[in-house]
Amino acid sequence: MNTVLVGAQWGDEGKGKVIDFLTAESDAVVRFQGGSNAGHTVVAGGRKYVLHIVPSGILHEGKICVIGNGVVMDPAALADELEAVRGWGYTPEGRFFISERAHLVMPWHRALDKADEAARPGGSKIGTTGRGIGPAYSAKVGREGLRAGDLLKPDFPDLVRACVEAANRKLRALGADGVDADEILAGLVPVAAALKPFVTDTVSLLHGLAEGGKDILLEGAQATMLDIDFGTYPFVTSSNPTAGGACTGTGLSPRQIDRVVGVLKLYTTRVGEGPFPTELTDADGETLRRRGGEFGATTGRPRRCGWFDAVVARYARRINGVDFWAMTKLDVLDEFDTVKICTGYRRDDGFTYDTFPADLSALARCTPVYEELPGWKTPTSAVTSYDALPENARRYVERILEIVGGKLGVLSVGPARETTLRTGI
Repeated sequence: MNTVLVGAQWGDEGKGKVIDFLTAESDAVVRFQGGSNAGHTVVAGGRKYVLHIVPSGILHEGKICVIGNGVVMDPAALADELEAVRGWGYTPEGRFFISERAHLVMPWHRALDKADEAARPGGSKIGTTGRGIGPAYSAKVGREGLRAGDLLKPDFPDLVRACVEAANRKLRALGADGVDADEILAGLVPVAAALKPFVTDTVSLLHGLAEGGKDILLEGAQATMLDIDFGTYPFVTSSNPTAGGACTGTGLSPRQIDRVVGVLKLYTTRVGEGPFPTELTDADGETLRRRGGEFGATTGRPRRCGWFDAVVARYARRINGVDFWAMTKLDVLDEFDTVKICTGYRRDDGFTYDTFPADLSALARCTPVYEELPGWKTPTSAVTSYDALPENARRYVERILEIVGGKLGVLSVGPARETTLRTGI
């Protein structure tokens, strides 16, 4: 059973926890896109682990973990993260692999990221993390990037110098300082040596696993509404974190995907700029942020919070072909007298959207249409089965499923592994 797991909102849905849960029944976990701008958080044994690029399966001994060709990886950040993994008592050697086709995020990409964002007028800022992800993907598409396999080449220093020269021309045009090739190479020498043993042909590796009957879990970073094609463009990431990206980002065939699991937070959050129809700027929004611990795992930035958006979720189900939903953070809603579900967007001329419009200027003319349900005012974090949930909590979940479609597979009522209820996946 090969499974694709995707975020179905604007990210931060709790994918790391769900991946950790599903890893127990998988043989390999593969990251298929994104970079170290993502943050997957796992709480196990009373300890919190935050992973940015290493697949969450690394916290399970014996599981194979792969960085696919669709990922852009910062070699220095990856080397540091592998050291952290070792410090936690887990061994990556022999079970962690990097695609030789994965593109590298280099210091000049980070410099270009920050310079480009600084040069944008206020209203057009993207809210990038400044990690160099966008420029690295731009270099990939522009056919001027470096790949992990280049770390193995004797002429790697020459390749770096050529890239630095080209990047410095762009940086100076943006009014920013250039970067120093010698300084970059001095830092890359030990990093390249540390990563070389892990770089391999992961396409052959993954097909070998699939043909051997192994179960593969493919994990995306970010989420559907940040997809470069289907998200709230231009306030999106630079890759495809939707189910289709799982194949282009690994080399597996669509015929080898057996199911898609979508992760939904039972309210909605967003980091950075861009439209957010159900955003709350009142006391309810602050309660969601406080109870949900809504601060970025990578950036520390406070997340924007709002009511559950069923329009987004239904759109994500269609785009990804979601078979099962993994719903998270039900417990965050325990304090509310009433909870709301957005079922549509009403435009100022009376037209109501029941799907997400591509034109953000049209969205700006809309207000959310809400359905209000009674809250449950009872703690749920100690509940150990779905049937033991308060009746109003079950009604809330079931009403979302009625509107959005799909089946419930996993329901999370807290951050720890033990607070995950399996309901049918």
